Amino acid sequence: MMTPHQLVAEAKAQIQEVTVTDALQLLMEGVVVIDVREPSEFEAGNLPGSVNIPRGILEFKTPDHPALANRQAKILLYCRTGGRSAMAAHSLKRLGYFQPVSMGGGYEAWVAHHQPVVKDNMDFS
Repeated sequence: MMTPHQLVAEAKAQIQEVTVTDALQLLMEGVVVIDVREPSEFEAGNLPGSVNIPRGILEFKTPDHPALANRQAKILLYCRTGGRSAMAAHSLKRLGYFQPVSMGGGYEAWVAHHQPVVKDNMDFS
């Protein structure tokens, strides 16, 4: 039997993980950004331009969510610390997405690097 930590490690071994600096560059390039945290986490603060699709329903949203329409596009995923987003990127790869990437360290790393966040629909750069 695997532990949750082992599941995350297995996913990380099969996906591309990017740094906060890489993620910032991807945001400037206009990639799709998906926050896989729960809605309450998203509302408390999120990356500019991100779309909230919680990890628990991500796979079920792939056929009809506009943010997931282009399987060829690079998709940046993040969560609180990087575990859920790694698993989400792995799932998207298995579903035929070509370029899902996970931001290592997640939202906590983003904030620690003093990057802009959105809270209550207001941008705090």
